[in-house]
Amino acid sequence: RQRALLWAVLLAAWQAAWGQLRYSVPEEMPKGSVVGDVAKDLGLQLPALRDRGVRVVSEGRTQYFSLHGKTGHLVTAERIDREQLCRLVEKCVLRCELIVEGEMKFYEIEVKITDINDNAPSFKEIKRERRINEMTAPGSRFPLPVAHDPDVGRNSLQSYELSGDEHFSLAVQAGPGGDQRPELVLAKALDREEAAFHELVLRAMDGGDPARTGTARIRVTVLDANDNAPVFSQAEYTVRVPEDVPVGSLLVTVTATDADEGLNGHVKYNFHSISDRASELFSLDSETGEITLKDNLDFEEMSLHELEVQAHDGGELSDETKVSITVIDVNDNAPELTVSSSLSEISEDSPSGTVVALLHVQDRDSGANGEVRCSLDRDVPFRLQSSHGNYYSVVTARELDREQVPEYNVTVRAADGGSPALRSSAVLSLRVLDVNDNAPVFSQERYSARVAENNAAGALVLRVRATDADWGQNARVRYRLSEGRLFTLDPRTGDVKVTGPLDYEERKYYEASVEGKDGGGLTAHAKVHIDIIDVNDNAPTI
Repeated sequence: RQRALLWAVLLAAWQAAWGQLRYSVPEEMPKGSVVGDVAKDLGLQLPALRDRGVRVVSEGRTQYFSLHGKTGHLVTAERIDREQLCRLVEKCVLRCELIVEGEMKFYEIEVKITDINDNAPSFKEIKRERRINEMTAPGSRFPLPVAHDPDVGRNSLQSYELSGDEHFSLAVQAGPGGDQRPELVLAKALDREEAAFHELVLRAMDGGDPARTGTARIRVTVLDANDNAPVFSQAEYTVRVPEDVPVGSLLVTVTATDADEGLNGHVKYNFHSISDRASELFSLDSETGEITLKDNLDFEEMSLHELEVQAHDGGELSDETKVSITVIDVNDNAPELTVSSSLSEISEDSPSGTVVALLHVQDRDSGANGEVRCSLDRDVPFRLQSSHGNYYSVVTARELDREQVPEYNVTVRAADGGSPALRSSAVLSLRVLDVNDNAPVFSQERYSARVAENNAAGALVLRVRATDADWGQNARVRYRLSEGRLFTLDPRTGDVKVTGPLDYEERKYYEASVEGKDGGGLTAHAKVHIDIIDVNDNAPTI
């Protein structure tokens, strides 16, 4: 037992290392039941689960599982009925993905739904009348109703019992698929004058503990001789139909003939062995043998239906034939394109190859109809990169430049290989964040002005102007002047003003350097030249 537990732990660790976990859980468990310890099996700490944006995504529209944020356990989100969910397959497996948005990672999870014995065997007909000629030889066999049990394994149908009288016994034969077919065996010759009717009970039992049972009552009516049984024209009928064939269409006609006359030669048809789903899809005309469609076919649900048709005459002699209906796929499913995770903004200096979105694509069709090709617009700096299975990553193809394109709406397109192809698309909206990659630029390399002497303090001399192609704080320019004694420079507006009166006779011009610096520390420089204009403010002296 300890060795088996060790192997299970090693297997879970190996699978987790390769991005896949497998668990099993019985059906009909209450909502919130623990399936497995995902955090432990993936080596994730509980605080990291909340910080990294971990969530569980199930295939299809119904979410059968969720992640418990406090414990890291994978739990059931709904009560799961294996027979309803996987009625056409014996092995019932649900798949989902664990998406770690903060790390752009995902892990595949497979959960096997195990069966419990919650269904008893049942007969479609709980009462069946059998008409047998009194001349029928002992040892003759007659098909009996077949019981169905949607459970699997030991919980499914295991055996039959027959109770009644000494004239009949039970034999069980194996059908083409390995299923059990009960047969009524005539053990003792019949005498209609002695007994015109025989009442029997057929019991079907499963292998559960305790076992469940279902019963059908068989009434045998003893008739006079009928020495010819119906004979089908073919031992097997095969037909191929596209899945979009209209409801009500005639699919195939089975034909049997009987050499007898009158009631003993009148042939009627019925389904002898048919699955629950096939009984919902096909109808059989008991008089003509025409098999018609009464519900829409779906290749993705089931591509082959096998039916057994019985022809019986008025004396209850019969023959059986097999009808195989192959469903041909048509391109009736468009690709399903899902954005599993995506960024809403990215810095313009992000390196080429940065992942901005994780996509999942699938198509329920088969062959070329299910082969999906994904593409992006040609004029965007992004490319698609195959990730794993049906996952794709959208990555940057080159460095971005916010000053050229500040925002992208990237359309991802998916098209299948059908003719005509079916398509779907998704739009990724991405805002480019600014980095300080542009220095300020002055409108002039050299600014000049002329000012009359004896001017008033605070007079505006000139205005310098620098622009920055960046955004926000990176684009805000502040100014500084090297000459700070006679002139001032407003650091926000770039206005150069005098601090007091100037004197031409003292100095005829001034030169200074002005600096513009953005919010990220990048700078630019320009020259300022100011000429002083002489006015007649001095009288002649002798």
